[in-house]
Amino acid sequence: MPPRKRATAGQGELPVVSSTKEIQDILWKAADKLRGSMDAAQYKEFVLGLVFLKYVSDAFAERRAELAADPELAEIPEHRRGAFLEERDEYTKKDVFWVPQTARWDYIAENAASAEGGVGKLLDDAMDEVMKANKALTGVLPKIFNRDNVDQSRLKQLVDLISDARFTGHGDRPAQDVLGEVYEYFLEKFARAEGKRAGEFYTPASVVCLIVEVLEPYEGRVYDPACGSGGMFVQSGKFVTKRRGRDHSHDIAVYGQEANERTWRLAKMNLAIHGMDPKGVGDRWGDTFADDKLADLKADFVMANPPFNMSDWERKADDPRWKFGAPPQSNANYAWLQHIVSKLGDRGSAGVVLANGSMSSKQSGEGEIRAALVEADLVACMIALPGNLFRTTAIPACLWFLTKDKTPQGAKAMEDRRSQVLFIDARAMGTMIDRTERILTDEDLEKISDTYHAWRGTKSAKEKELSYEDVPGYCYSASLEEIAKHDHVLTPGRYVGAAEAEEDPNAEPVEERVERLTKELFAALDESARLDAVVREQLGRIA
Repeated sequence: MPPRKRATAGQGELPVVSSTKEIQDILWKAADKLRGSMDAAQYKEFVLGLVFLKYVSDAFAERRAELAADPELAEIPEHRRGAFLEERDEYTKKDVFWVPQTARWDYIAENAASAEGGVGKLLDDAMDEVMKANKALTGVLPKIFNRDNVDQSRLKQLVDLISDARFTGHGDRPAQDVLGEVYEYFLEKFARAEGKRAGEFYTPASVVCLIVEVLEPYEGRVYDPACGSGGMFVQSGKFVTKRRGRDHSHDIAVYGQEANERTWRLAKMNLAIHGMDPKGVGDRWGDTFADDKLADLKADFVMANPPFNMSDWERKADDPRWKFGAPPQSNANYAWLQHIVSKLGDRGSAGVVLANGSMSSKQSGEGEIRAALVEADLVACMIALPGNLFRTTAIPACLWFLTKDKTPQGAKAMEDRRSQVLFIDARAMGTMIDRTERILTDEDLEKISDTYHAWRGTKSAKEKELSYEDVPGYCYSASLEEIAKHDHVLTPGRYVGAAEAEEDPNAEPVEERVERLTKELFAALDESARLDAVVREQLGRIA
């Protein structure tokens, strides 16, 4: 049995483990014991709500410690210092949520065992107080901890575990990073646990990364019309921080819409825990087709993984968004594409995950809509993805990249790609991580995004001194005339052709091989003739 760590006051007992993943795994197993009679959706809110409450409290404590260490505090009379540390503006001006005293985690940890009404009521009250104190969180946090189906004893154990110092920010790892990772970890675990039902709130991380790496959203408005739990936004924020530093994390503003109430709550919490403004996903959930809550928005980047082949959707035949043709009721793929086009700014670009059928379908007018999108020069790149990337569906998927501007864009001096479309066949890429699931590795993501940037001539391609050329079996830059000859079918396999066989330096020269094989053939024919004569002779003796 491994050695165990002694619990400190107010904390649970964690085995001595070293990696963040091991600690997260322990927390997951502990939380899983609470599942009981809850349905999966409620349980997800339950656990992620707790992690979020720990985050806002830790972020508040970090800011409070920062204020306490400020030399200017010493200039304030001692009897007023306590009041200064409780001034709300000192927190909100730094984008830190205000946390009332009885909603702070240290108060919850200290009173979890003795609170009147139990730990469940203590947590429900804390959620209520945080929402009342922060308008951006109104109606977002779950108040489900004091229900009959919650085991209060196990809930107390979970609170103790989350209180462990290793789930708290420290040094150069602020609470935002530590609890943000925990939140993402749980989202992925829930997606794996829920399988097909998880499609509405989770897009595989490697697919999200690929969209972000291709679009490079350094600054401007980022929009997702089916935002799920907000994964596209979070990855965009990480991209900016990684490439330009944390000081530039607010260079992008995010806007989204989500139809499912519970998923909308997850998105709000996910944005807040990653230091992004949750107001971007609105004050209420809503159907993007029936109730476009951002009707006037023009975005610099649109990223989306809408439901595949959705047939149950609210369609209006005269919707002004259908500039390229009314999409059929039986499938909303081309409704999503046209909605996204309607949201692009003058130089806006989009990355959209859709089922493979969208690249070639000719049913119910879809072929005509696709042809119109191509002829309007809105399609920049098509990528065929490998199978098994999505745990939620076995339907093969592809990526559409759309853009309003393929010109060199002035001082950017990019390649002029008007009337051209890049096709990338990535079906042979990726690595299986278990029997059913594949991921795109960092090397895969770099190869694909580098190919796109080399083709487009972006700044990142110039910095890496990349140049584009067609590669048989992998990528091909096609003209609109070529695409028209293919009846506007956009399947990359039609354009990239077959991969060239690699030459073997030790292989036999062709002429010598033909000569050798010819000799072998004649020898075989001679032997066949000899055996034929023998058989005939033997048969003659029998007769």
